[in-house]
Amino acid sequence: MGHCRAPLRNESQTLDHPSMTSKVAPLHAKVLDAEARLFDSEPYYEPIGEEIALFEAAYASCLPVLLKGPTGCGKTRFVEHMAWRLKRPLITVSCHDDLTAADLVGRFLITSSETVWVDGPLARAVRLGAILYLDEVVEARKDTTVVIHPLADDRRILSMEKRGELLAAPPEFLLAMSYNPGYQSVLKELKQSTRQRFVAIDFRYPDADLERKIIETETGIDVATADQLIKLARMTRNLKGNGLDEGASTRLLVHAAKLIARGIAPRAACHGAIAEALSDDPEMLRAIDELASSLF
Repeated sequence: MGHCRAPLRNESQTLDHPSMTSKVAPLHAKVLDAEARLFDSEPYYEPIGEEIALFEAAYASCLPVLLKGPTGCGKTRFVEHMAWRLKRPLITVSCHDDLTAADLVGRFLITSSETVWVDGPLARAVRLGAILYLDEVVEARKDTTVVIHPLADDRRILSMEKRGELLAAPPEFLLAMSYNPGYQSVLKELKQSTRQRFVAIDFRYPDADLERKIIETETGIDVATADQLIKLARMTRNLKGNGLDEGASTRLLVHAAKLIARGIAPRAACHGAIAEALSDDPEMLRAIDELASSLF
């Protein structure tokens, strides 16, 4: 396959696309807000493998990317980092049960004087040549995955049936989405017809040394405290499937470390940032608190 990506457009020109103007301000319906973000400074990210090279190669080849991994392991930060590296605007959509294909593609809305079309985040990202990131895509309704299929294969087109328009994606556009296989079920499973269109990158929690570096860099906490938080995380991760759906993520360790850095007692910080975030079960909360007490 030859190189797909064309030279990058000037960002100031890209973000001035007509679809991003506010000429439809007096809308009488809710429109899914999708901010196109440009990163002037580098979002902090520590690679755990070859994910940066894989993403860059997929982007250059116009291949969509699927990020697989547990909650809080850095998937969203990674996409932000890659948007900065590739100098592309990023549009993020947090998927949920009520998200429909029309929410993504766009819809006709009534203003005070006329009916106008308003692009959804998917159409907007295609027009901008942006990176579109669908976070936890299996949480969305099934019709949302169907609408992305033509964009996720060699056609790279978005069918806008209500407008009678086929929108061709420019080389700069990239579709990325994430999901957590740990929460996979019969009702929330990514179909093979969808996942086989994507280059998949597997994410996991970093090893102890890298996790310590992340916690220290993000919070400024001392090494000893970071090490104790990592030990607590390992203990909770061993409880996955035995009372916990997920163990403590790197994100939760950073939250706890930030509280400790602000003067909160370590046990209280671990209870609020880790235990309460992982479970509502009183017995499990006590168990996690006891683990924290054995370390702090």
